[in-house]
Amino acid sequence: MVFTRFRKLLALLLLSVVLLTTACTAKEPGRFDQVQQESSRQKTGQAVAKKATQGSQFNKLFPASGDGYQRVFTQEKKGFAEAKLKKDGKDMAMLTISDTTSTPTVAAKFSNSKQELAGYPAVEIGNTQTAILVNNRYQVKVISRSPSFTASDRQDWIQKFNLGGLARLK
Repeated sequence: MVFTRFRKLLALLLLSVVLLTTACTAKEPGRFDQVQQESSRQKTGQAVAKKATQGSQFNKLFPASGDGYQRVFTQEKKGFAEAKLKKDGKDMAMLTISDTTSTPTVAAKFSNSKQELAGYPAVEIGNTQTAILVNNRYQVKVISRSPSFTASDRQDWIQKFNLGGLARLK
């Protein structure tokens, strides 16, 4: 009887020691913990500059639906707005406006541009993207999502944006 009571006490004591030591030991950092800490501490290189234009101001500058095309807004955040261009229910293109104050390297690609579209420097990016830079700040881009949506179509749709209104944004 004394022996069973002793065994129970010993088992309880050992279990307590095991629980106490495992609960109090420091957890080893995971493989992403260091990167998370570094990115949380960064003050520079944040995703969006404080002076970036609100995406809601861009929405009114997008081309309207028409000619069988439907414009569907898909994303809006500070410094950026995006809409899908659909025809007969199929995605034909993506239309975007972005404020390059957050990403100055984007604006830099226009410095050597020999192309112009609607009076603004233009670039072709690969075989599917056409972009212009308005007032050295706002990038307007049309990205083909269908093989039938050509470079000529992209240029036409860029010119349908309210580029004068975009140029007047502060």
